[in-house]
Amino acid sequence: MILIKYGRVVSPKNGLDGIYDLLVEDGVIREIGEGLAEPAGAEVIDASGKLVLPGFVDMHVHLRDPGQTHKEDILSGCEAAAAGGVTSVACMPNTVPPADSAEVLTYIRQKAQGAKARVYPVACITKGMAGEQLSDMGALRSAGAVAVSDDGRPVANARLMLEGMQRAAKLGLPVISHCEDLTLIAGGIIHKGEVSRTLGVPGMDRASEDSITAREICLADSAGVPIHIAHVSTRGAAELIRNAKARGIKVTCETAPHYFILDHQKLLSRDADYRMNPPLREQADIRAILSAIADGTIDCIITDHAPHTAEEKADFLKAPNGVVGLETSFAACYTHLCRTGVISLRRLVELMCVNPAKILKIPGGALEKGGPADIAIADPDLTWTIEPEKLRSRSKNTVFKGMSFTGRVVRTICRGETVYKLEN
Repeated sequence: MILIKYGRVVSPKNGLDGIYDLLVEDGVIREIGEGLAEPAGAEVIDASGKLVLPGFVDMHVHLRDPGQTHKEDILSGCEAAAAGGVTSVACMPNTVPPADSAEVLTYIRQKAQGAKARVYPVACITKGMAGEQLSDMGALRSAGAVAVSDDGRPVANARLMLEGMQRAAKLGLPVISHCEDLTLIAGGIIHKGEVSRTLGVPGMDRASEDSITAREICLADSAGVPIHIAHVSTRGAAELIRNAKARGIKVTCETAPHYFILDHQKLLSRDADYRMNPPLREQADIRAILSAIADGTIDCIITDHAPHTAEEKADFLKAPNGVVGLETSFAACYTHLCRTGVISLRRLVELMCVNPAKILKIPGGALEKGGPADIAIADPDLTWTIEPEKLRSRSKNTVFKGMSFTGRVVRTICRGETVYKLEN
């Protein structure tokens, strides 16, 4: 039993924002109120001056398990999640083998039973992520899939994507689209612009993201089914989604902290830790993403946590794309969104808790009586510097290395048990 006292509880789903106590027992929140009595034997946490928030729900994570566990595995990834206040993760299917069978999903769910966060598998839209034949979505849903995606690559055939969206809608499975036209990318490794020209490396044209975003919106409109757009990074994609929402099209979307904090100038260092897909863009894109966060166009903030080893990242031209982010997401968002006045803390909780849980149709995202005791306690005034070697992820490829943030998770409770506590 745990009693959390005197913290600022923020849970917009049920209208809470004030100083309350929370009593946790048997994995659920038993009571929320003022001046709760201390039960015999309860662990008491004094949260004075702290934020008491729903555990964060990251709906876009790569755990690399099965098949690439030298980069990360389910247990190490969830260690990282716990250190960032993330209590639920949706893991993408580009594993080895891909998550296109009940066997792979069963493996993920069984291994996750001992993890420090709840793990929800995302299954493949197409068999083997080959873009040629739809997966058996009914069987995958029965095996535990909460969504489908071929993340890491697009479904190039529009007709197949449309059929996949329609089939998934009948099953109640969200479809998460990686919007990228590979024919436009043509081997690009960073954003196509001034920096790519300076470095003399092939660039990734923003039209690649924009064109497939437009395609998915058209397909969703035509069929009257939902679509979720992954990792939005361009001003064009943000405007397309804004307009689609205004027209009543069933589109939701997400972005990641690096897309509203850093731009492609970081690539002048020729450091592959700053390479991801989609890539860091330009200042105009950063401004557009911030506006889309503020006005409700963007529904979720995710990390696209994508671990790679130092050896893999050593060659700037040949390194795989991807960065880690589970441990830094709240701090980055609180520093660059809340402390700057872009959005309120309430809005941040909607982006990191309420909306992803709603889209995936999973428990969590709120602190409410009888609900799951998945809780992040954060110190809003604690300033800290990101030191890659101290990250709990098996890989250390963070874009925020050496940067300082204000706001840090100091304790994470998942299923009613403390799974992370910041040591002084």
